[in-house]
Amino acid sequence: MATIDIRTALAQATEALERATVAAPRLTAEVLLAHALGRDRTWLFAHPEQELSDLERLHYGRYLHERISGRPVQYITGRQEFYGREFRVTPAVLIPRPETELVVEAALAVEPRGVIVDAGCGSGAIAITLELETRARVFATDISQAALEVASQNARRLGSPVLFVCMDLVSALAAASVDLIVSNPPYVADGEEAGLQREVRDFEPRAALFAGPTGFEVYERLIADAPRVLRPGGRLILELGFRSRDRVLAMFDGRWRNLQVRGDLAGIPRVLAAELAPAGSA
Repeated sequence: MATIDIRTALAQATEALERATVAAPRLTAEVLLAHALGRDRTWLFAHPEQELSDLERLHYGRYLHERISGRPVQYITGRQEFYGREFRVTPAVLIPRPETELVVEAALAVEPRGVIVDAGCGSGAIAITLELETRARVFATDISQAALEVASQNARRLGSPVLFVCMDLVSALAAASVDLIVSNPPYVADGEEAGLQREVRDFEPRAALFAGPTGFEVYERLIADAPRVLRPGGRLILELGFRSRDRVLAMFDGRWRNLQVRGDLAGIPRVLAAELAPAGSA
């Protein structure tokens, strides 16, 4: 097998990824080569003349083939950064998105105290981040045992004592036992599957993406059950799907107050926060 150095490997990989219309081809080539070599990207820049071993070339070729076939980079490397920390991800969990960091920011803005619950925690990114940032008592739930195993591994590696429980949203929690519920629930409608990116549709877990025929089913169940679980004055913070703000807002009845919506940098509504009014308040 002919020898090839880092500079040449990156150039050839970038060209192949461009032909396959993969987004950010040069960055993708660098991330996958760094993963194949067990190095970071800065090491690549400092050693462009370093030749790849036969085994490194085989690994790199396999990673490139997987990416060209649609597999997300994060599932190839098994890593994704969230709020400045590295989380392990597998196809059992949704890949944490930058916009989900807005849920964390909204939660931190209310200076949470007492008990926090992340409903549908996936990789545990929200729950672990909030625990590490606040040192509050944090629980996380998910209906998927495989997702909870990934989340538990992330918590152990990051030194966070979040308690993970297998349940549907907050259904098994005691009444009036929680001060803050946060959630990035499934919000894609079943009929919208064809419009999703291939990387999302074919590789990320369906249970974390699809809510049902309308896409609002999980919002409805969580908002309906939250008043039972929250203490008076407790809060519910939700990530919003695209164009879902008005319909989700309409699910909150007179028991709620201080409804607020946060947008991302593009002005798209991304997070909704609501406070459960004390009984008997106007």
